Amino acid sequence: MEIKRTGRILLFLVLMLAVAAAMPAAAFAEVPYWTNSKEKQGRLIWTQPAYTPIALFGKDLTVPDKDKPGEVKPSPLQNPKDLFVDRQDHVYIADTGNNRIVEFDANGGFIRYIEVPESPLNKPEGVFVDDNLDIYIADTGNKRVVRLNKDGKLIKEYGRPVSKFIPESFKYDPTRLVVDKRGFLYIAVLGGYQGLLQLDPEGNFQSFYGANPTVFSPLDALKRALYTKKMYANEISKLPGAISSVAVDKEGFLYTTTAGQGITKNQIKKLSIRGLNMLDSEKDTYGEVRPFEVRFTTSGNMTPQLIDLAVDSNGNITAIDSSFKYINQYDANGNLLFFWAGPSSANTTQLGLMKNPVAVDANSRNDLYVLDSQEGAAQLLRLSEFGQKVNEANRLTLAGRYEESEKYWSEVMRLNSNFTPAILGLAKAAYKQGDYEKALDLFRRGNDPKGYSDAFWQLRLQWFQRNFSTLATVVVCVGIGYALLERWTRRSRWRIAWRNRNRSKNLAIVQFKHIFYIMKHPIDGFSALRYENKGGYRSAFLLLAAAYASLVVIRLVTGFTFNPYDPHRLNLISLFLQYGLIWIGWVVSNYLVSSIYRGEGRFKDVFVGSAYALLPIIFVGVPLAIVSNVLTASEQAIYDFVQNVMYIWTALLFFWKIQSLQNYSVGETIVNIILSVLAFMALAILVLVVLGLTGDLKDFVYEVYQEVRLR
Repeated sequence: MEIKRTGRILLFLVLMLAVAAAMPAAAFAEVPYWTNSKEKQGRLIWTQPAYTPIALFGKDLTVPDKDKPGEVKPSPLQNPKDLFVDRQDHVYIADTGNNRIVEFDANGGFIRYIEVPESPLNKPEGVFVDDNLDIYIADTGNKRVVRLNKDGKLIKEYGRPVSKFIPESFKYDPTRLVVDKRGFLYIAVLGGYQGLLQLDPEGNFQSFYGANPTVFSPLDALKRALYTKKMYANEISKLPGAISSVAVDKEGFLYTTTAGQGITKNQIKKLSIRGLNMLDSEKDTYGEVRPFEVRFTTSGNMTPQLIDLAVDSNGNITAIDSSFKYINQYDANGNLLFFWAGPSSANTTQLGLMKNPVAVDANSRNDLYVLDSQEGAAQLLRLSEFGQKVNEANRLTLAGRYEESEKYWSEVMRLNSNFTPAILGLAKAAYKQGDYEKALDLFRRGNDPKGYSDAFWQLRLQWFQRNFSTLATVVVCVGIGYALLERWTRRSRWRIAWRNRNRSKNLAIVQFKHIFYIMKHPIDGFSALRYENKGGYRSAFLLLAAAYASLVVIRLVTGFTFNPYDPHRLNLISLFLQYGLIWIGWVVSNYLVSSIYRGEGRFKDVFVGSAYALLPIIFVGVPLAIVSNVLTASEQAIYDFVQNVMYIWTALLFFWKIQSLQNYSVGETIVNIILSVLAFMALAILVLVVLGLTGDLKDFVYEVYQEVRLR
C-alpha cells in the first residue's frame, strides 16, 4: 500500500511539473506591487502585472585601485540623474556624483566608463545618444553640452548661446536634452520657464520651444482687477512651470514633462512643430494615484510630480512620479493603460520598488529601464505576456486596424474582463464590423459616451429606414382623424357643457392650477401667492417633493450620452442633503436680507415662492431627460439649448419672485440677490465652523470621559 501511495504522489508531482513547464514563466512571477488601470470615471481596476522586474544593476561597479596596482575597488553609481537606451539597446547612465557616463549592455552588464579626460565632466545630469552613436552630455556643472563620438572622443562643446533674444537673467544650466534627425539640440535647463532651448548643429540659438503657459487662479484675476499697478508690481511674479525632462519618439515628435509645486495639469505634452500640445485636450491631468496610498507619499507633495518620461516603439508614454514612486503608462493618445510600483523601504533594496526614481527609458523590445538615484542603481522591467497582448492590441487599434485587434483584445478580456481599454477596443472592432448593438453595449460598459452615441446613431438610422413609411402613415392618419373629430364635435353638447362648467373652489385644486398660471404670468402669479392665498405650505412641500423627485429622475433617466453621473451609484440621501441644504439656506438668507432691506414679504411668502420657482426643473428637466435617450451627440446643441432655457427660466422665476413679493424695483431686486448670495456664503461658513467646533467638543468630552473611566 505504501508503495502505491508513494507512486501516486510521484505521479502527481511529475504532472504538476509538466504543467508548470508548459505555462509561461511570467504566470508564476511574483511582483512586490499592484498593477492598476482606471475606468473613465476614475475607479481603480486591478490588472495582471504589465511588467515584471528582472534585474538590478549599477551597484557592483569597480575601478582600478591606484594604491594597490592590479586590484580594484568599489565605485558604485553616486546620485545618478539620467538614463538613455540607444538603438543597440545599450544603456547609458549619467553618473552625476562620479562625474562620468557609464555604459551597460542590454542586460545590465558593464561595458565602459566615459569620462572625457581632455575636458573632464562636472556633475553631468543628462545624456542622449543619436542614431550615429554620437553621445551628447548635459554637463551641468560646467554649464555646457558636450558631443562625443562613439569612442568617447570630444567633438564639440555647446556653451551658452549668444543672442539678443535670450534675456540676461537666463541661466544656462543644462539638465536634459535630445537631438532630432537634423542634428538640432533641444535642451532643458534648470528652472527654464521659457521652454526648451533650441540650438542648430553649430550651437546657434534658434528659439525657445514648447514653453508652458502661465496659470492664473481666480484670486490672481481679482488682484489684477482691483490692485493698482504699483500694488500689483509688489506681488510675487507668476511664472510658467519649467520643463523637467524631454524625450523624442521614432517619428521625431518631442515630449516634455513639467513638474513643480502646484502644477497638476498638462504635466505631459506632445509637441507639434509649432510647440503646441498635440495630446487629447480633454485629458489634461496625468499622474495616477491610489487614494488609499496617499498617506505613504514620502515627498510631502500630495499631488503626482512627473519628472521624466520615455516613448517606446508603440508610441506608449511611460512617466515616473517622484511623489508616489509610481510608473505611469499611457498610449499614444494619452489614455491610461497601467500604473504600478510604489515606494521601497528605506532600509532595504526591493526589486520593483523605488526610493527615488529619476529617469526611465525603453529598449527595442519595449522593456523598461528605471533609474533610482537614491539607490544608485537601475532596474530592468520586462514586458509581461499580458502587457505584450495589450500593447499589440492597442497598437492595432490606434492604427485603425480594428478587425485585426479583435483577437488580441478578446484574449486580454479573457484574462481580465474589467480592463477598460480592452472593452473599448472590442467596441471599436464591433462598430467597424457593423455590429452596432454589440458596440453600443461595449461602449456603455467602457463608459465612452462618444462611441456610444455613434453606435446609437447608426441603430436609430436603421430603425427609421425600416419604419419610416409606417410612422408617416400613422402621423397622417392621426392628423386627419383629429381634424375630423374637431369639426364633428365642435357644437356637441358635451363640449359646450365642458366649456361652461363651474370652476372648482377647492383650495388644493386652486393652488394646483395656480402652478400653470405662474408659468404664463410669473409676476402676477407670485403676487397672488401672498395677496390672494393662491399658495401655501402644503403646496410648497408638494412642489419641493416633486422637484426632488425630478432631480432623481434626471440623474437616473438622462441618456448615457448626456449623463455624466453613474446611475448605479446614485445616493438619494446625499442628493437630498446637497440640494435641500442649498435651498433652505437660500430661503433663510433671502428672508433675512429682505427683512433688513425694506422688503414686505413674510417668511411664508419667501418659502412658498422659492418652491414655485423650481417649476422649470419639473416641467422641462424631466421631459428633457426622457427625450435625451433618443438623441445623439450630434444633437448636443439642442440638448444644451433646452437645458440652458431651464436654468435661465428658473433664475428669472427667482428674480420675479423677489421683485413681486418684496415690492422691489429692478435695481433693488438685483441688490437683494447680491446681498442674499453674500449672506448665504456667510451662513455656510458659520455652519462649517460650528460643525468643526462641535467635532472638537465631542472629542474633548470623549477624552474626559475616558480619563475619568480609566481612573
